[in-house]
Amino acid sequence: MRLPDLLKTRRFLPLFLTQFLGAFNDNVFKNALVMLITYKAGEQAGGNTQILVTLAAALFILPYLLFSATAGQLADKYDRARLARFTKIAEIILMSIAAIGFYMHSIYFLLFVLFCMGIQATFFGPIKYALLPQHLHENELISGNAFIEAGTFLAILVGTILGGLLIMHDAGTHLISGAIIGFAVLGYLTSRHIPTAAASMPSLKVNWNIARESWAMVNHDRKNRRVFLCILGISWFWLVGATFLSQFPTYAKDVIHSDETVVTLFLTVFSVGIGIGSFLCNWLLRGQVKSTYVPMAAVGITLFTLDLFFASGNVAHAAEGTLMDVAQFLAFPSSWRILFDLCAVAVCGGIYVVPLYAIMQHDSHPESRARTIASNNIVNALFMVVAAIATMLMLKASFTVPQVFLTIGVLNGLVAVYIRKLKRT
Repeated sequence: MRLPDLLKTRRFLPLFLTQFLGAFNDNVFKNALVMLITYKAGEQAGGNTQILVTLAAALFILPYLLFSATAGQLADKYDRARLARFTKIAEIILMSIAAIGFYMHSIYFLLFVLFCMGIQATFFGPIKYALLPQHLHENELISGNAFIEAGTFLAILVGTILGGLLIMHDAGTHLISGAIIGFAVLGYLTSRHIPTAAASMPSLKVNWNIARESWAMVNHDRKNRRVFLCILGISWFWLVGATFLSQFPTYAKDVIHSDETVVTLFLTVFSVGIGIGSFLCNWLLRGQVKSTYVPMAAVGITLFTLDLFFASGNVAHAAEGTLMDVAQFLAFPSSWRILFDLCAVAVCGGIYVVPLYAIMQHDSHPESRARTIASNNIVNALFMVVAAIATMLMLKASFTVPQVFLTIGVLNGLVAVYIRKLKRT
């Protein structure tokens, strides 16, 4: 099935739009809060702005560790389309509460809302990925995942940009409040068109012991070697992606000596690259749920990350004490090599991760598929936390950002060797 045809089906389009609007709204809200902390209310809140920004990122990820087990169980026990609508209603309520926080300029109140948004996103995660194999045919899984991954990164990009622009406007409080509530309502409306998805295991008894059930889920998926390899591979992708995205501001300012417009350019190139790679993967596999190109894509990530390290040492700079804007940055030929490497890393990332999601969905047991997705989310969150801690330790040990990228590239080479085991399972 061609990609445009898939978008025309009710089996996929409402879910895609619901996911896109959810990821978009998350990032509108998150970046508006980050900009508010950084430029307006951070010091008034009596806290170090860098610590508050780091805390914000941690608070959004923490629910994936705490509540994924419960989310996975509920998504297996009840109609997933109905649960999706409940999560969207929760989003409308939370965004309405967030509007109050923006009017109050209360950073800590908004941080609490961000944590609650993380909970809402945690419960939607197993639903969306478990719905794909339930509503799509096997030869549509690669296409569906390509759209979801490309759409997610596009939503992150556009939402991040819009959130920053709105909150910094003179009427920022009104604009951001109207936007986040409006997009939450749109997400609910699209969720109402997701077709009914019968519960896969209605007799399931929910275990509310979070720690015990989280361990049980991960341990259960370890027994399915092919699925668990996919979970590890997907988690590594998010570790690499999170490292790149988090370091773009520092890389642009301290290494390239450029302003925030170049950071936006890096985000754009990286997000577009993921989209290109996702769709290229669909074209290469032609709907077949296989890991054929995963090892080669992993090698590509390593090669282009290594070249990015060397390219960063030859970058041209503007006059002493000034920061380049996009036009000045693009005027140097050496800059295009950096952009090419960033795009190539992202393209390889899209080719790498789309089949892993499809294989995990296809090979997981239908009765416990949502719990497998939840297990994946738990491991993803752990990898991203490890990435954040490791990056902070490297920077504290006087690593430069290019050296952080180099470390990631070398370690990714080992992953490329390990992921080859997928083809033998």
